[in-house]
Amino acid sequence: MKRVVVGLSGGVDSSVAALLLKEQGYDVIGLFMRNWEEEDENGRCTAEDDYADVRSVCTTLGIPYYTVNFAKEYMERVFARFLEDYAEGRTPNPDVLCNREIKFGPFLERAAQLGADLVATGHYCGVKHENGLNYLMKAKDASKDQTYFLCEVSGKQLENVIFPLSGLLKSEVREIALKNRLSIAGKKDSTGICFIGERKFRQFLSGYLPASPGNIIDIRGNKVGRHEGLMYYTLGQRRGLGLGGTSDSQERWFVVEKDLKRNVLVVSHGDEAPLMSKALSTGKVNWIPLPPEKKTFQCTAKFRYRQPEQRVTVTVEDGRAYVEFEKKQRAVTEGQYAVFYRGEYCLGGGVIEKVYK
Repeated sequence: MKRVVVGLSGGVDSSVAALLLKEQGYDVIGLFMRNWEEEDENGRCTAEDDYADVRSVCTTLGIPYYTVNFAKEYMERVFARFLEDYAEGRTPNPDVLCNREIKFGPFLERAAQLGADLVATGHYCGVKHENGLNYLMKAKDASKDQTYFLCEVSGKQLENVIFPLSGLLKSEVREIALKNRLSIAGKKDSTGICFIGERKFRQFLSGYLPASPGNIIDIRGNKVGRHEGLMYYTLGQRRGLGLGGTSDSQERWFVVEKDLKRNVLVVSHGDEAPLMSKALSTGKVNWIPLPPEKKTFQCTAKFRYRQPEQRVTVTVEDGRAYVEFEKKQRAVTEGQYAVFYRGEYCLGGGVIEKVYK
């Protein structure tokens, strides 16, 4: 009987993944990762609540469970980079780093110590093993597909990994949890930053980075207001600007640029042209499982998580990618990831370093 160590978060997805594996006859062990130790703004440690849910689920399933503390690794490998990016005006995606540096790093090592033959998570994606190579595949549920967040995981890291939810819809996963009377069946999905939870973002970030208020100007250079600190704003943002505007979405103010040198937030009132771009360049791309054979090729790509795939032409040089869009794109943001696809295969991705208008 093969032993599978399942990463349990206390949520519905990972709990159902464990249940399915047990039903399939595996020797299942649950492993809960504690990656954040500070209390939230209400004085609660959300990790304690999640661990209580893990205990409940594992008791129901009759499987052993352990906890492991990766708070130091998370702080050094993920959170420090997250703060650095915000300080430099980028909008980072810590979930991508968390997968590469924690869930498919120290977690795999701890699972091996527990005698794991295989490792499983509750991610909505798949893996295909063919000719000695490991390919990252899209999930059946396109609305929940999480390959975007796994774009920095290597083919080697996927070698002994299984994703039990790859062929299920989210609605089916909830149904399975309810049918088996798991205590977390009605628990809502987490939408906060990886492992940090759903906090008031400005309040949270201000505890680590000093805010530097400045002027808000329109695209003609006129002062129209004051901002609380450039790190609190993202390209295309409409809410929370404090500038008013009409109910007509075409006439609302939105962010088009963050000028770090002048500490100025640039906004537009209706005209989206400054938000549009024709191309981008990335840092070093992680290709899954191998780099492309051709230097220039066509595929599809996403530049943020919940975005339909866009047709692009990619040119690879020195490990980096220059990506031309078939159609101009709105609010492509430095610090996010460009993730490449061909059909059902996720080819990998890299951090967006520069956007070309």
